Amino acid sequence: MVADEAFVNRLKNKESQAQAFEELVNTYKERLYWHIRRIVLDHDDADDVLQNTFIKVFKSIDGFKGDSKLYSWMYRIATNEALSFLKQKSRKLGVSNEALQEHIVDNLQSDVYFEGDAIQLKLQKALTTLPEKQKLVFNMKYFQDMKYDEISQVLETSVGGLKASYHLAVKKIETYLRED
Repeated sequence: MVADEAFVNRLKNKESQAQAFEELVNTYKERLYWHIRRIVLDHDDADDVLQNTFIKVFKSIDGFKGDSKLYSWMYRIATNEALSFLKQKSRKLGVSNEALQEHIVDNLQSDVYFEGDAIQLKLQKALTTLPEKQKLVFNMKYFQDMKYDEISQVLETSVGGLKASYHLAVKKIETYLRED
């Protein structure tokens, strides 16, 4: 936490800010990209949301109080940016968020950046059937191997609630994969 605190001080200091922010981007861009990508699914959209996330982090760093770890705070921003992006996109297209998710998954096969096979595609389709929170918890736990206390900081939810959400998500995905 001390290293985190020193790093945050460098981010807030105008003289060291540029170099510290470059380090921040280099350290977290890949992890945040994949976190965002699992929410928005599309590579180009994930790049846009990642850029917006770092802009928001840069503009908001002075307001960071250190109540959570820096990466938890950034994951929370990335999550909110990704969810807001999807809501805006569905509004622009005049479709529900669920319909948008189904459309994105249907187009995944033609995405040159999608490296999954038929099973991955089926899993993505199963994920679109989950409520937003269950999908977020599943992605963070299953794909990113985050611990419940880390997810709890990002989503600002109790560990018990997260465990229940993950368990329900797994059951729903298993059912979907068996039925299809």
